[in-house]
Amino acid sequence: MSKPVWTSPETLALHGGSHRADPTTGSVAVPIHQTTSFQFQDTGHAARLFGLQELGNIYTRIMNPTQDALETRVAAIEGGVAALAVASGQSATAFCVLNLTGPGDNIVSSTDLYGGSWNLFANTMKQMGVEVRFVDPTDPEAFARATDARTRAYYAEVLPNPKLQVFPIAEVAAIGRKLGVPLIMDNTAAPILCKPLQHGAAVVMHSTTKFIGGHGTSIGGIVADGGNFDWEAGGARFPTLNSPDPSYHGAVWTEAVKPLGPIAYILRMRTCLLRDLGAATTPFNAFMAIQGLETLPLRMERHCANAIRVAGWLAEQPGVTRVIHPSLQGGEAKRRADAYLKGGYGSLMGFELAGGMEAGKRFIDALQMFYHVANIGDARSLAIHPASTTHSQLSAEEQAQTGVTPGYVRLSIGIEHIDDIIADLDQALKAAA
Repeated sequence: MSKPVWTSPETLALHGGSHRADPTTGSVAVPIHQTTSFQFQDTGHAARLFGLQELGNIYTRIMNPTQDALETRVAAIEGGVAALAVASGQSATAFCVLNLTGPGDNIVSSTDLYGGSWNLFANTMKQMGVEVRFVDPTDPEAFARATDARTRAYYAEVLPNPKLQVFPIAEVAAIGRKLGVPLIMDNTAAPILCKPLQHGAAVVMHSTTKFIGGHGTSIGGIVADGGNFDWEAGGARFPTLNSPDPSYHGAVWTEAVKPLGPIAYILRMRTCLLRDLGAATTPFNAFMAIQGLETLPLRMERHCANAIRVAGWLAEQPGVTRVIHPSLQGGEAKRRADAYLKGGYGSLMGFELAGGMEAGKRFIDALQMFYHVANIGDARSLAIHPASTTHSQLSAEEQAQTGVTPGYVRLSIGIEHIDDIIADLDQALKAAA
């Protein structure tokens, strides 16, 4: 089959990647390969797989055909060369950093992060000997000032909640390229809308639990390698990729992958981190993520259309002191939103009530259609109070740095009819007054 001519995300979500039809049965839907192991053709075939002379299935903890279909499709949508599906978005974040770092190393991260990522970076990574230096993303040059010889990566979210101010991807990526430091972007909140690799990012990750899965059924994460960063030229800055790896018979990853393509970063992640730490997705969860992925572009259109209506409506309500949504921003924040988000501003928004913490609680408890859950990106509309839930591990100062205040309520606007969404918000606001 010749190289496909389609390039749009709407088509790639359905037809991209390695799967066209099952070669044995002709199944159009990706089969769930519920197996632990895979039969080798012969001893030579097994040796080639273990020796990285050939890519293929060995053991489902490392690779599985259902997982591969998801990985190649997401890589195609993001414009990357390869991807790795893992057990959760949190493990995807951890793998992105651990793949490049060791004790004494550091990364520079945006302060605008999901609370779980902040806790991972500020505490767990510190216990591993990896320093995370937090900087304000409104000043891209802050990343350069925080960089030294042991800086292995920059990390940020495209559309971080709760601030919902789009990250300056191209600006920070350019700074990093000049210094030889790759930019890793979490694109969980803006799939389809943003393509970080096109703006200079080296790696993109998602929690597939959110918009990609889209139905609140399956936990998962995925990392896409852009294949656009010269790890070999980085030399000593990337010892995990440029030094003999004793865990894989002395392989130097930037050299070992040359016959396979520019996949040193993602292949090491698969064959070392996933192999050793075991944060493997299941074939069933990979299958469920594929089902969500196929309708993702269509759902994102409805998410965005509903959200912009809700943001405008909330801004006019008495008792609402502030609404946080890219469509209502101005200045540099709005410029970045327009530059990086194509087709909509996303479904996430926040707002504050004049009544503060207690009014926020009354609002949440009065909702009838919205679900009160710790998730985003569901087809259903969701609401939560971050200060007492998703960001509760953080100190008051850390919460303020990420944009969480005591009276802040976060909404993830679903794909229901807009009139029903607004009606539920209206009655809850009246109950909170």
